[in-house]
Amino acid sequence: MWGLVPLFWPLLKPAGAVEILAHRMVWSLFFVGAALLFIRRWAWLGELLRQPRRLALITVAAAVITVNWGVYIWSVNSGHVVEASLGYFINPLVTIAIGVLLLKERLRPVQWTAVGVGFAAVVVLTVGYGRPPWISLCLAFSFAVYGLVKKKINLGGVESLAAETAVQFLPALGYLLWLGSRGDSTFGAEGTGHAALLVATGIVTALPMVCFGAAAIRVPLSTMGLLQYLAPVFQFLLGILYFKEAMPPERWAGFALVWLALMLLTWDALRTARRSARALTRERAKVAAAAAAAGPAVGPEDPSVMAKPTGRVKPVDAVNTVDAVDAVDAVSAPKAGP
Repeated sequence: MWGLVPLFWPLLKPAGAVEILAHRMVWSLFFVGAALLFIRRWAWLGELLRQPRRLALITVAAAVITVNWGVYIWSVNSGHVVEASLGYFINPLVTIAIGVLLLKERLRPVQWTAVGVGFAAVVVLTVGYGRPPWISLCLAFSFAVYGLVKKKINLGGVESLAAETAVQFLPALGYLLWLGSRGDSTFGAEGTGHAALLVATGIVTALPMVCFGAAAIRVPLSTMGLLQYLAPVFQFLLGILYFKEAMPPERWAGFALVWLALMLLTWDALRTARRSARALTRERAKVAAAAAAAGPAVGPEDPSVMAKPTGRVKPVDAVNTVDAVDAVDAVSAPKAGP
């Protein structure tokens, strides 16, 4: 869904990026509220209102994702789809870096190499563009910080998005009313179809964001970084093939370095997954052998067994955040989000 969304924003012209952003905030709350009414899940709200720290984090998440949304809409409608896609290619590297700097996660040598290659790619692209790729960097850092804050909030996908859009709602509605009072609003002035498309920004926003919110509290940040390949691939291809954006050799070189970094991460994740799975299988075999040696007379409820266990499965690679299941899922089900 996120990979194809660049096809949607140009349909909303002549509305400007800020007006589109405001409609996106307003209508998202309506659609998420309808979803909550349908599933009848409201108990979280009272608990959340009694926790000022989580409310503050939700406000931060709403502010960060507002920046991300606004920059992305502007970049697509201004002919920078390829540079926007680069932001989501870089995002896994930024997410991993945040995991190291803030969560004290340890990286393996290959992961450090990937981060270094990604940094080199930014340098090459800066030379190619004649300026830092600020659109890409803004999108990458804002979405990585958003993922970190979502993890700290630890709220379900629908609930979290409802809280964030509730924070955004009044400022967005106030802006739209002010725009209408000046006669500059396109809502209603460009026909029923245009108004319907502006309303549809709620669905375009809510559905993939709910999916992301549900994932953010279930997987480690490093793994979440690995999940985000498919959408920027779609965006990149749309920028080149559909929007016909230029790609001089130096930009190809920069993108090639980013893709090399992502391939290193993927290879390292798969290798770690296989090693973890083999180690876990060996530990389970030892436990089973010890249990068999204890004899059939000793059952699992025997007090002696409870007091003196015959074996214990040790956590495998517990310091690193990519385990066997997460790593395989990261490669087989990538995603990202504008």
